[in-house]
Amino acid sequence: MNNKIWLSSPHMGGAEEKYVKEAFDTNWIAPLGPNVDGFEKDLESYLGNGVHVAALSSGTAALHLALIILGVKAGDEVICQSMTFSASANPIAYQGATPVFVDSEERTWNMSPEYLEEAIVDRISKGNKPKAIIVVHLYGMPAEMDRIMEIANKYEISVLEDAAEALGSSYKGRPLGTFGSMSILSFNGNKIITTSGGGALVSTNEEWIKKARFLATQARDNAPHYQHSHIGYNYRMSNICAGIGRGQMEVLQERVQQRRSNFDRYKAVFDTNEAISFHEEVSAEYYSNRWLSTVLVDEESGVSREDIRLALEKQNIESRPLWKPMHLQPVFEDAPFYGDGTSEKLFRDGLCLPSGSNLQPEEIESVIDIISTCFSDVSQTT
Repeated sequence: MNNKIWLSSPHMGGAEEKYVKEAFDTNWIAPLGPNVDGFEKDLESYLGNGVHVAALSSGTAALHLALIILGVKAGDEVICQSMTFSASANPIAYQGATPVFVDSEERTWNMSPEYLEEAIVDRISKGNKPKAIIVVHLYGMPAEMDRIMEIANKYEISVLEDAAEALGSSYKGRPLGTFGSMSILSFNGNKIITTSGGGALVSTNEEWIKKARFLATQARDNAPHYQHSHIGYNYRMSNICAGIGRGQMEVLQERVQQRRSNFDRYKAVFDTNEAISFHEEVSAEYYSNRWLSTVLVDEESGVSREDIRLALEKQNIESRPLWKPMHLQPVFEDAPFYGDGTSEKLFRDGLCLPSGSNLQPEEIESVIDIISTCFSDVSQTT
């Protein structure tokens, strides 16, 4: 069996050990500490635009707190991009609210502005004005933020940016995660940078971030004893994890370039293959961190995305279909949906290729050879 080639594995830069060692040496083995403060400052400096950051245990926790801060409660409705990981939608259910799913558009694969407005108008006509809009930057690709923000502002609905996959990406020169009322980041082990597990809540509203930190530390009131006037959560990031994050921030730009290089290599080889199309940047205004290199495979060529996935799997290489849309998930089968099936087509034909920043040249060539063989085998039998 060949050595495993992962879809997107953690990639340490070296400086992480220094920050973690400082935590051990000073006995800051806790869910707070200097590394947490420093990591928040590092992210604030990187994102700019006057944002404040709360470092948390996961991106899911960040999104949950954002909904709480916006006052989402049982019986409310929240619009959510359908094509995404379930963590974008689950916190809506945590609050007893109902997700209203909106389809993708073909250019960025992200939330369709047309169906977003259709959903808003229809829900208002039914007496249920949505409390928030969760837009996701899939695989690091910026959504159509100008149009989405214009619609959101028109109907006075807060936007929550799910930038879990998009640290290092930008739209019109502005970092993703700085457009919405609040945004979330993820530092899970497979992300562009990692803290092993972790996330962050981002907002220009400092009071909201202070409230998030308060709620994330069990909502303990300012008293000498343990007193609680609000329901709290154990959502703060540990000082150890934040130390890893501080080291990772030092190599973030390098990681982005490495992943963009992976995409460029795949595209250089397969750009002339009419059966394969790539998740392209719409224009120079869209800058993707290329967290994952993703393609669509036209099965009419005789090769499907599943043929390629299984061929890679046979050689111990991990790949993955695109996210299965939330409106197709059994757990959300009764939720409203607005769209034309674009996300379903993307799911049917889409594949995520190995994309780690630590992917070796010979590994990416192995992936390329296997995909090429899939097509050559078909051409030889036709």
